[in-house]
Amino acid sequence: MDRDVQLRYSMYAGVCVLTCPTMAATTSQSLPSTKVEPQSFQENLRKLDTRQWWLWSSTVLVLILLTVGVASFAFPALMSSGDSNYSFYLNQSVRALIGIVLVFSVYLVYQQTLIMRMRRQIADQITSLAKVETLTNEVYKLAALDPLTGLYNRRSGEQRLGEEINRATRHGRPLTLLLLDLDGLKKINDQFGHGAGDLALRNSAERLQRAIRGSDQAVRLGGDEFMVILPECKSEEVRHVLGRLEGMEVEHEGQKIPCRFSRGWTDYKPGETAQELINRADAALYADKRNSDSRLQPFTPKHASQAAHIS
Repeated sequence: MDRDVQLRYSMYAGVCVLTCPTMAATTSQSLPSTKVEPQSFQENLRKLDTRQWWLWSSTVLVLILLTVGVASFAFPALMSSGDSNYSFYLNQSVRALIGIVLVFSVYLVYQQTLIMRMRRQIADQITSLAKVETLTNEVYKLAALDPLTGLYNRRSGEQRLGEEINRATRHGRPLTLLLLDLDGLKKINDQFGHGAGDLALRNSAERLQRAIRGSDQAVRLGGDEFMVILPECKSEEVRHVLGRLEGMEVEHEGQKIPCRFSRGWTDYKPGETAQELINRADAALYADKRNSDSRLQPFTPKHASQAAHIS
């Protein structure tokens, strides 16, 4: 009877030693979430899943073998009358099984250590990728956007204009280019300071961005000059954009400063280059500056002759 108690206690101890590392090995650790999934991350995750699967499979297999082995020795002991040689071999077999369990427990701890190390490596890679993505966004802002107004800069605008010209040529769709010049910026800087001038530029850019469609692109060329690319827009429809820019005011230190744009626009003519299109719109802009009474009129040969006379 004492041998049966000892055998059952040995079985219980062996299962406890095996179960604790197994439970620790199956504890999952959450990975940081990211929208980017590079090939290296997918490969590491597949390796991690494979290792975890083998860990589970080997745990279940060892538990089954342990149960079968202990049962094969325990049942004859319960049926026999108590042979001393048999009891000796039974005791040695149980100890061997417990040794196997201990060895397997060490193996489980080792595998769990490898899994935790792989998870840390993946987490470090994701963190590094997030930093690279942040730096990429910052570089993009510096390369493509105007730092003061947040609009696209000249380089980005000229690139987009070339793309829209190619699209208009290929599909035969209208394209209008609008140039704007913030009047009196130098006077605002001289009278109220450069802070007021920067505020006028920022507010004008925000107003301009709200006045155009999502498919349009507003560009700050530099200084007080702006360009708006209007794909699939005819010259007579530009008045809708300009109407949303009327009545602008900037409040600076309790004073309201009126802001107004001089404007010039023209339609794209098939076969002309981007620079030729910009030159025609620029001629219309200077004609508008010279004759402040001509408002909301598209570029005509008359404006071109006036601009040529000015130059």
